[in-house]
Amino acid sequence: MPETGLQPTWRFVASHPAHWLAFGGGAGLSPVAPGTLGTLLAFPLFWILHVRVPSLAYLGLVAGMFVIGIWACGRTGRVLGAPDHSGMIWDEIVAFLLVLFFTPASPIWQAVAFLLFRSFDILKPPPIRYYDRTLKNGFGVMFDDLIAALYTLIVLALWRAFIR
Repeated sequence: MPETGLQPTWRFVASHPAHWLAFGGGAGLSPVAPGTLGTLLAFPLFWILHVRVPSLAYLGLVAGMFVIGIWACGRTGRVLGAPDHSGMIWDEIVAFLLVLFFTPASPIWQAVAFLLFRSFDILKPPPIRYYDRTLKNGFGVMFDDLIAALYTLIVLALWRAFIR
């Protein structure tokens, strides 16, 4: 989908907390693969949080980040005139934090999880594409990545079941 409206800059990202969050602190301004960069940003956040935050609190934090993302991405998309601007990467960060929580703590498992998640997020198999096209608000931005995370976790669970 071609993006229209305002072109985001560092000044734009810094102008409001919603923009800063939606753009992952500015990482979404990357001219190359901002969604992939957002997914990669989840790794250091996960490594910091999972050793310091109990499991239930971690899941609560991710749920809170999802809700905040609805607000931040909704507001930012309206201001930009592009409801799901490619630079808004908070959705990838939050969804992949959820994936990492349920992924075994091994570099191979986490690399496969990364590749699966990015594939589902880019290819948008049904019903991801449907929600991506029909929900043009902050919830829609966040929700399609949540489904990509669910698909990733299902494939990882099947892989785990069959390799034992």
